[in-house]
Amino acid sequence: MCASRLAGLAQHALLSPAFLAPMSGVTDIVMRRIAARYGAGLVVSEMVASDEFVRGSEEARIRAEGAGVSPHVVQLAGCDPHWLGEAARLAEANGAAIIDINMGCPAKKVTGGWAGSALMRDLDHAISLVEAAVAAVTIPVTVKMRLGWDDASRNAPELARRAVSAGAQMITVHGRTRQQFYKGVADWAAIHAVRAAGDFPLVANGDIHDVSDARACLSQSGADFVMVGRAALGRPWLVGAVGAELAGRTAPQLTLAQKLSVAREHYEELLSLMGQAHGVRHARKHLAAYADEAIENGGAPDPERRRMLLTSDEPRQVIEALTRLFSHECSRAAA
Repeated sequence: MCASRLAGLAQHALLSPAFLAPMSGVTDIVMRRIAARYGAGLVVSEMVASDEFVRGSEEARIRAEGAGVSPHVVQLAGCDPHWLGEAARLAEANGAAIIDINMGCPAKKVTGGWAGSALMRDLDHAISLVEAAVAAVTIPVTVKMRLGWDDASRNAPELARRAVSAGAQMITVHGRTRQQFYKGVADWAAIHAVRAAGDFPLVANGDIHDVSDARACLSQSGADFVMVGRAALGRPWLVGAVGAELAGRTAPQLTLAQKLSVAREHYEELLSLMGQAHGVRHARKHLAAYADEAIENGGAPDPERRRMLLTSDEPRQVIEALTRLFSHECSRAAA
């Protein structure tokens, strides 16, 4: 990669070319801490609604939490330049090192308010948000988008070029249109048109499950970095492993006992952060994914204990069930 592309982000040591994608309801601060510890180059917060964050919403505050993560990247969503600028200013005051603007979320509740990927239908308005964020902060501003709203309007190259001209310092592109949601296959080759739009740091996202996918994505897209999303659910160490292999290093192979330790840490820290009532519900998607990871890799298949993970409000029962699902290798390690 041309060194000049990273000029604006030079203060951040991006030691790995693999990043953890922002995923609403998934990339909580605990998952981001774990992924960063295992070597992810960047980890990005859940999408934070700009107006709610400025108005003091507790949920928005938790989503924007960054303690223990460096550099701390907060992804903001919204359609009003005033609120987005104020949210960017507040995030910087609270320790954010990078602001990412969401122009890619396909969810109807987001696009219905002309935020997320709906911004790709009005590029002048989209650029006004970039300008507002850049004017509000002294830290780098980046943008995440899709290929376009639909196949008839794949305008990511134009939006990327204009966003960089407005001050954005890195662009991430998910290789699908909004109308595809998460269906079909990510079109990595289509991201190459964004690469041709300028000499800026480019991140490619979509359907990256392992280092083989990552290499193919980089080759087809011309991107400098990859961003791993859904494949990291239940495997927060995956992002660092992909980055290590891309960088020519051997990624450590975690035992089931080590994976159990990560799963327990994630669960217990979520309860501490959110309180038991909220934490046990939020954790269930993570627990289901950790259980599947255990069973797929030599753990003890136990449908009843897996069901308990997803229904019990009692942390002790959850920890016991999780431990039993990982029991095959754990019992061997203890022998």
